[in-house]
Amino acid sequence: MIYHLSLQVAGIITGVLLILLSAAAVFVPTVSRSFVAKLPRSRTAGTILLTIDLVWTFWLLATMEMGEFSSFRRPLLVLLPIAFFLVLKFVDEFLAVRALGILSLLAAEPLLEAAFLRYEASRLLVTLLAYFMIVAGLFWVTMPYLLRDQIGWSTKTLTRWRVISGLAFGFGTAILVCAFTVY
Repeated sequence: MIYHLSLQVAGIITGVLLILLSAAAVFVPTVSRSFVAKLPRSRTAGTILLTIDLVWTFWLLATMEMGEFSSFRRPLLVLLPIAFFLVLKFVDEFLAVRALGILSLLAAEPLLEAAFLRYEASRLLVTLLAYFMIVAGLFWVTMPYLLRDQIGWSTKTLTRWRVISGLAFGFGTAILVCAFTVY
């Protein structure tokens, strides 16, 4: 185990984040729609997200047990910041989308680890979200234009945007309720 999060703590964090993100989209739809539409090509958002990815990955490499691959730890810790600066310098297209994809891949692992070997059926809410994040993250990293298209489709009409945001709000609420009552 790397993260040592209980399913309850993982559920609370996940539920609160989903509720906060989707509440902003539900209650301030015009501002959130315009922000989300600009996100794929935002250099600032890409830099912030990639920095979060760097710190998280650096921490993982520095602290996790690597077994027979322990000899690779030091070279990877040196190469990681170099790769970070090279990506910032040479990757201009959809940097925010790629960084968001990496972040969703990193964030899925603690959710799966927290739900591992738990008997409650409601753990599948967290597991379902984690696998959705993995699939979405893989697509966003390899084909970043898909997020731009997904955002364009979901923000096309105000009704569609509110329905999608409402579904995310409901899913976050369900996870949060399960975290306090079941886990």
